[in-house]
Amino acid sequence: MILLAIDCAASLCAASLYDVDAGRELGRSVRDLGKGHAEHLMAVIDEALTQAGKTYADLGRIAVSTGPGSFTGVRVAVSAARGFSLALKVPAVGVTTLEALAAETRDALGPCKVLAALDAGRAELHAAVYNENGQAIHAPVVLTLDEAAAIAASEKMALAGTAAQLIAGAITGKVLAFGPVSATADIGIYARLAAGKTVDGERPKPIYLRAPDAKPQAGFVLPREEK
Repeated sequence: MILLAIDCAASLCAASLYDVDAGRELGRSVRDLGKGHAEHLMAVIDEALTQAGKTYADLGRIAVSTGPGSFTGVRVAVSAARGFSLALKVPAVGVTTLEALAAETRDALGPCKVLAALDAGRAELHAAVYNENGQAIHAPVVLTLDEAAAIAASEKMALAGTAAQLIAGAITGKVLAFGPVSATADIGIYARLAAGKTVDGERPKPIYLRAPDAKPQAGFVLPREEK
């Protein structure tokens, strides 16, 4: 089975073609955009397909990063994954950025418990804890820095994500191990994790741990022109 994984949760717009049976990546394309994922995603996917020597007709599963991350980027990727799933009549599965960061940490350090955390601004962290086998001990949630530091200090675990150094700085007297301190994992990690997930028939949904910054202005009404 050939799997297409896509990730737009952070600055990267990434796609990977993965042979599930062989357990290897066939092709990939990654662009560091910052913004503009919607305009570039299809071209990125086409580049990965071309490198792998595959077409959309070859795909048997779609994988997508569901966040937490950029509201716009996550929405773009999840919408695309759901669209491909419907059009191609293949299942789609979601992988969170936090579980992907934790998996990349275990790849680097070996089996270990991981606190994956992203700096969400406003003195908030988006965080989750995973055990040595990648199972979620604490599902993604909003934490304060003090709360995350207390978790990290409570027992031996590695730190990953953009908030890893912040958490480490709030802890004294403890030697800490670090995985990737980026906002998202390598696209190949998403593909591999999705290949091992059980398809339950549910469509991937974005993980939004707080409301979007952009909100309609309440009570804003243009005055009518009197004639």
